[in-house]
Amino acid sequence: MDEQAHVYIMASERNGTLYLGSTNALARRAWEHREGVVAGFTKQYGCKLLVWYEVHVSLEAARVQEFQMKSWKRAWKIRDIEGMNPDWEDLYDRIAQP
Repeated sequence: MDEQAHVYIMASERNGTLYLGSTNALARRAWEHREGVVAGFTKQYGCKLLVWYEVHVSLEAARVQEFQMKSWKRAWKIRDIEGMNPDWEDLYDRIAQP
């Protein structure tokens, strides 16, 4: 049986630079982005806020959704962020709870 996975969006600030990814370890991956431990886009552009995520039944399903969303217009991604998180709060503390 596959384990749960997530599609997620990190942001530099409200209406700032967005990064879209997928993972089977959301808390760890969000922490890596926040702390800048991996070189790349999120470190370069300061995308440290977890502003949106969606649960999927498998990493494969999450990746399919991620690739579809990467072709979306920015306005559609912002609509989803604000539907879940209208104040663009950092959701990391919600998912990092033991």
